[in-house]
Amino acid sequence: MKIEHYIAQLLYRYQCVTVPGFGAFLTEIQSAQWVESANSFYPPKKLISFNANVKNNDGLLANHIAQAEKTSYDYAVSAIQFEVLNWKKLLEENNTLSIKNIGEISLNANNNLIFTPAEQTNYLTSSFGLSAFVSPLMKREQFEQKLEAIEESKVIALHTEDRKSNSYLKYAAIFILGLGLTTSVGYSVYQNQIASETLLVETAVQKQVQNKIQEATFFIKTPIPAVTLSVKETKMSYHVMAGAFRDERNAEKIFKRLSDLGYKAKRIPQNKYGLYPVLYGSYATLAEAAKAKKEIKEKENPDAWLLIQPL
Repeated sequence: MKIEHYIAQLLYRYQCVTVPGFGAFLTEIQSAQWVESANSFYPPKKLISFNANVKNNDGLLANHIAQAEKTSYDYAVSAIQFEVLNWKKLLEENNTLSIKNIGEISLNANNNLIFTPAEQTNYLTSSFGLSAFVSPLMKREQFEQKLEAIEESKVIALHTEDRKSNSYLKYAAIFILGLGLTTSVGYSVYQNQIASETLLVETAVQKQVQNKIQEATFFIKTPIPAVTLSVKETKMSYHVMAGAFRDERNAEKIFKRLSDLGYKAKRIPQNKYGLYPVLYGSYATLAEAAKAKKEIKEKENPDAWLLIQPL
């Protein structure tokens, strides 16, 4: 079974996808970028990284494979273990492992795993339909040179008329001047009449408005209902697990012990496998949960593991 297909599906929905016995693929959102030197735009995306120290089975990948393949949880876990063995064998033989649409893992001189993410797939669903593009550089100097050439090519030609037409032009100018004076005088009289009538109308309207305002009385017949603001509760999707117990009495015993130690312990209802999970506490971010898990593993329980699931 090729599990990389199911890992890619989960990377669209979760920040962390753990491959039991191998490592975890983590995602971080990167904002849109504009590279001025290359005139390139890159949309927002999820950056994928790899942590070889997170190997505990959180059940996310196995449950997803079991549901997709319509098989049992135990079979899905066995399929993951078999695929992990093949990956490790390829790394030993070729010093490199290519995981389709996710990235490439290689061994360095110190036998440490080096992860190089694939660039062709963007796992940020809100960026669907957006792709990187390069904007061509606009050369303004060429445009300005063309504009100057067009302006220089325009020539204004002045044509002189025959002197014989001067007498006719003289009488025509006198006639037009007289007509203009008559028109301007008549127009000014007409404008004064319009302004006077407009002032009378505006005065009457203002008087009616003032009377209406003085006579108006306002009543509020129906009171405005009170507005209730609800505060949205922060989802705690990251949990540090203490264990899952077949006997409910053992689960209750561990829950009380953790509560007495000062942890914000919780009990989760019995899961479909008949187990009663108990957790140290729940956190809003992956960073807070990882920090708490590290402290718990150092001081309290080396087998504590991280569960990423909305409860």
